[in-house]
Amino acid sequence: MPTLIVSATACVCYLLATGLQLQSILRGRHSAGLIKGLAAVAIICHGFATYSGFVGEGRGYDLGLYPMLSLMALTIVAMVLLSSLRRPLDNLFLVIFPIAIITILMDLVFAGDYTPRGQITSGILSHIVLSVIAYSILTIAAVQAVLLSFGDTLLRHHQIVVLRNMPPLETMEQLMFEMLWGGLLFLTLSIVSGFVFLENLSGPGLVHHTVITLAAWLVFIVLLWGRHKLGWRGAIASRWALAGFILLALGYFGSKLVLEVILGRA
Repeated sequence: MPTLIVSATACVCYLLATGLQLQSILRGRHSAGLIKGLAAVAIICHGFATYSGFVGEGRGYDLGLYPMLSLMALTIVAMVLLSSLRRPLDNLFLVIFPIAIITILMDLVFAGDYTPRGQITSGILSHIVLSVIAYSILTIAAVQAVLLSFGDTLLRHHQIVVLRNMPPLETMEQLMFEMLWGGLLFLTLSIVSGFVFLENLSGPGLVHHTVITLAAWLVFIVLLWGRHKLGWRGAIASRWALAGFILLALGYFGSKLVLEVILGRA
């Protein structure tokens, strides 16, 4: 019951903050303080719910699909909220808050077939932490890429009313590449730690996960090379960023979806 209450509170706060952010973009109503206050309350409640999902029932650490989705969303929201105190990232709220709501509801409603682990070594824990950070930063970069494409479309169609309530496209692009560099760093560390600490890389889903993750890493490398050597920007940069993110999501969550939900294996 406590988990249900804090989860519901988090969802309501995220929903209210999303509505206020939408008003801010469409009508120029600035409620940044209230939005971030609601987001902070939501994050605290979301954190309690996520912790309860992992260890609250004393069955071990649940690293299944739905708890990990909720943890990833929590990390993303927390990162964006903290970064928005100094950078113009508020418009990302419009996308990440609804995603957080969906992951909370999925974690409450659906039960995967993952068998909780009794203990986790420090090496595996470091791999998990690096992976969560990498995936979170690169997800934020992907959302920024979507908004950058949206802003570019508005500019081409002369929709200045909405565009003037968004950061300049150059600023959005710069932020996207900053996130890509940071995300690639943590993704590289995550891949290296996986090779070092995972004992059986041929286990269920790990081969596909490793191959697709390496493909995503290569896409991000090519994108950043293209930015540095060829001056890639705008639509082409956004497409490459989204392609890398889709591969990354398929590599981890796609494998877990097939194993836990479709095949019913942990």
